[in-house]
Amino acid sequence: MPELPDVVVYIERLIPHLVGQPLRRVRLASPFLLRSVEPALGALEGKTVLGLSRLGKRIVVELEDELFLVVHLMIAGRLHWRPPAARLARRVDLAAFDFPSGTLVLTEAGTQKRAALHVVRGAAVLRAHDPGGLEVLDADLPVFRATLLRENHTLKRALTDARLFSGIGNAYGDEILHRARLSPVKLTRQLGDEEITRLYDAIRATLREWTERLRDEVGAGFPERVTAFRPAMAVHGRYRQPCPVCGAPVQRIVHAGNETNYCPRCQTGGTLLADRALSRLLKEDWPRRLEELEDGAGGTAVSPLGPLPARPARARPRRARR
Repeated sequence: MPELPDVVVYIERLIPHLVGQPLRRVRLASPFLLRSVEPALGALEGKTVLGLSRLGKRIVVELEDELFLVVHLMIAGRLHWRPPAARLARRVDLAAFDFPSGTLVLTEAGTQKRAALHVVRGAAVLRAHDPGGLEVLDADLPVFRATLLRENHTLKRALTDARLFSGIGNAYGDEILHRARLSPVKLTRQLGDEEITRLYDAIRATLREWTERLRDEVGAGFPERVTAFRPAMAVHGRYRQPCPVCGAPVQRIVHAGNETNYCPRCQTGGTLLADRALSRLLKEDWPRRLEELEDGAGGTAVSPLGPLPARPARARPRRARR
């Protein structure tokens, strides 16, 4: 899912293309993308774009007559800048927004169509789309502490809760916790003052650093390769690869389709967090400590699963002789 750094760069690159331009036409390839009925989508046509902003992970396009287009890309939604009147030819193309200088195309890969488009009128209605999460880059430490401790959740859940913190998702949540050297399953109300400060600093540093990285990567172009998996990330998407800080193999836990990556040496004191499905499968064979992942010969990291037993081949049923 595009998170704060990705959305910020999207907006920065869209501003010179869209602001001051009339939206000539909106073309929908999938009616399921549009999640609002009033005002009608056609009310946007002919209106000039006044500005763009971010609302959590949503992109807001402001037009004349207090009209707002709210785009939520969810997990697989992406934006592309194409020549004027570009065709919607691929299965992933969901909508096109035609401007004099080009066409903004919204795509979504995969079969689960979760991207959403809303048309709203008035700032008051727009605020209803704000989940209410704190903008940590604009907040001081006391406000951050109060928000963090409002509810008692695991750190990974708290960071990715849009009602608590704005713009942070699965990928940057992993990176933040690694930088802060904190376990993703530690409860928020178990944190000491020094750990809260460390987490606050890590959020701000991670979001700023990756926003700058993405700006440099895109340059003067348009962000066409937005992804949650980047080679320069420390732990996210790097299962079994060495931690860039200590060299320990990055581990993961999977729950409800979401994956959390962490370094057991940097973040959990060598403890391996139990993956619900795998630890239930392996029971007493599930390793509890980082040391159990290393073979005695050379300390080489191996899979926490170890060698799985081969599945016995099924005997083919014999055909009855006639």
